[in-house]
Amino acid sequence: MKTLTALFTAAALVVGANVALADVPAHEISGLEKAGTVQSLQKLAETAKAKHPGSTITDSELENEYGRYILKVELRDAQNVEWDVDLDAKTGEVLKDKQDT
Repeated sequence: MKTLTALFTAAALVVGANVALADVPAHEISGLEKAGTVQSLQKLAETAKAKHPGSTITDSELENEYGRYILKVELRDAQNVEWDVDLDAKTGEVLKDKQDT
């Protein structure tokens, strides 16, 4: 019986984790910016690009991770190296700056 309870608990945690991570729909972003919930995505993108001068953004998305908005930016630098830069969308803090492998 304990094994069955543990399995149900683990399944519930997995389902809950999937609900807590979500892409923010494009039509909601303007409202988040106006409310001051997130900084201007253009400003955040410039912060990401400043980490790798001469780079271009190849993709980006705003995600809500457990109530924290994270802007995930993929860059390609002048040497054709790809980078993943994650920023806290409220504070602008760089959370991750890692070469994409």
